[in-house]
Amino acid sequence: MKKMNEVEILIVEDNPEDAEIAVRAFKKNKLTNKLYVVNDGEQALDFIFAKNDFADRNKLAKPKIILLDLKLPKVDGLEVLKKIKGNEKTKVIPVIMLTSSKEESDIIHSYKLGVNSYIVKPVDFDKFVEAVSNLGLYWLLLNENPT
Repeated sequence: MKKMNEVEILIVEDNPEDAEIAVRAFKKNKLTNKLYVVNDGEQALDFIFAKNDFADRNKLAKPKIILLDLKLPKVDGLEVLKKIKGNEKTKVIPVIMLTSSKEESDIIHSYKLGVNSYIVKPVDFDKFVEAVSNLGLYWLLLNENPT
């Protein structure tokens, strides 16, 4: 992983195996080496807003995309999403909810808070790798983000 100021993808995932699969999928497809992983919602907010352990991080260096799990320790994914989309400086960052929850209420609430995409994690390893690869191809190569 690269220095925190060069991050293109922030992965917010409390399951180390799922985080590792996502990292491997991006690297396998040569989408980016500029990844950073945090394992709870509090760390995610600290990273994004350059606070506490991440206070030395350049606040202007925003991730190109954030992969966000819904069920997180300390601060859940919906609260993280709400804070990202409620801030003028971060609301344009694409946030992709990548979660195991198929609950209709979670999907609706995520979209109401401004999530850009909601993906249910495939249980099958190969399908999970393919889903992450497709996410990367779209959000990093095809999608046009404002600067």
